[in-house]
Amino acid sequence: AGGTRGAVLTRRGITLRVLLRDGLLEPARGVLSIYYLGKKFVGDLGADGTITWQETGQVFNSPSAWATHCKRLVNPAKKSGCGWASVRYKGQKLDQYKAAWLRKHQPNAPPAEEVARCCPQSLASEGEEEEMPEEEEEEATREGRVPVPELAAAKKTEEKSKKQQCKSLAEPAGTDHGPPGKSLESKPRVPVRYCTLGTRDSARSPQTLVEVTSFAAINKFQPFNVAISSNVLLLLDFHSHLTRSEVVGYLGGRWDTSTQLLTVLRAFPCRTRLGDAEAAGAVEEEPHLSPPGPYYHGNPGVESKIAPFWVMPPPEQRPNDYGIPMEVEVTYIQDGFLTNDVLQEMTLLVEFYKGAPDLVKFQELWSQDQTYLDKLKGSLASRTPKDQSFAHVLEQIYSLLKLSS
Repeated sequence: AGGTRGAVLTRRGITLRVLLRDGLLEPARGVLSIYYLGKKFVGDLGADGTITWQETGQVFNSPSAWATHCKRLVNPAKKSGCGWASVRYKGQKLDQYKAAWLRKHQPNAPPAEEVARCCPQSLASEGEEEEMPEEEEEEATREGRVPVPELAAAKKTEEKSKKQQCKSLAEPAGTDHGPPGKSLESKPRVPVRYCTLGTRDSARSPQTLVEVTSFAAINKFQPFNVAISSNVLLLLDFHSHLTRSEVVGYLGGRWDTSTQLLTVLRAFPCRTRLGDAEAAGAVEEEPHLSPPGPYYHGNPGVESKIAPFWVMPPPEQRPNDYGIPMEVEVTYIQDGFLTNDVLQEMTLLVEFYKGAPDLVKFQELWSQDQTYLDKLKGSLASRTPKDQSFAHVLEQIYSLLKLSS
C-alpha cells in the first residue's frame, strides 16, 4: 500500500489507507456502517485507515476484521465478514470505492482472478475470506446514499453497453406512484441481493426483484457494447408515463459480430395489459418486469432514470444457479428528427389508454408547482431532437393526452 503510485496493486493490496491517500475517502466520525440481521453498527474512519467502533471504542485494522467481529456478535457461527461488501462509507459499499480506484489508477491493468464462489459484489482484500455474505438489511430507505465520486480519468465520455436481453426500464427500483388519492395497482417489491438466491427454486416468485451488479464489482469487463437512439428512449419513456400500471415492450436493432456492438434502433410498446389474458396472446410472451415508476418519489427530478441490465448466464459448472443481473453501460445517440413510426406509436398509445381507469390525470399536480404533464414534458426534453420543427407535433400529442385524461 505504501508503494509508488505507478506500481500495479492487486485488489488485495488496496486498503483503506490507499483510498484515504488518494482522496476517495476522508477520515471522519460515524461515516462507516454495517447492517446485519436487523442490527446496525457505526464506526469512525481514522486518518491511518483504522476503524473505531463507536459503541465500544475498539479499534480494527480493516473492514474485514470489523465486519467479522460485529457479525459474530449477532451470529456466533459466522466465520468471516465479507467486509468490503458489508461495510458502507456514507451509505455506499466500500468495494465500489475500490472499483473506482482501479478504474482511475489502473485502467489498463489485466483483470484479477474471478472472485470465488458467489459473492459477485465483493472485491476481497487484506486477506479476507471470499464468501457468500449473509443477507444484510438495506438502509437505502432510511438514509440517503452518496454516489461514488466521479473520476475524470476513468469516465469515458459516452460509454458503452447493453445486449439483446437487456430490458430498458425507467427507474425500475421502487414503487409506481400514481396521482394523489388514487390506490396503487402494484405493491412495493423490495430488491434482494443475488447472493441470497441460491439455486433455482420453483417456489420462488418469478417477479422477485434482484439487485444489479456492476462488472467492475466482479473485476470483469462488459463483454459487449450497446448504443441506443434517443427516439427509442423517448418512446419508452412516453409509454411509461401514461399509466399507473406496469408497462412492457420490445427493443429491436442491429448486432455487429465484428465489433460486438448492439445498436438499438426501434421500440415496440405492447398495447396490452399484463392481467388481460385474452390480449396477452397477441404478444410473443408476457414479460414480467418491475414497474417503470416514472413518478417514483425517490427521484426528485423530472427526468426518468433509464436502467438497462443484462442477465449473465450462470457458469457451466453451476447450471442450476440463477443468472446474475448485470448493470449495463450504454452509449446514447441523439437523433436529428422524430421518425413517423415513433409519432404513430405515441398516437396509438394515447388512443389505447384513452378513458382507462389507470390513465394518469395529466392536469393534476405532480409536485407543488408542476402538473403530471409538466413532468412528462420535462422528462422527454432531453430525448427530443434539437430540430424544433417537430415541436408542434408533440404539442398535438400532449393536447390529446389532456383530453383523454
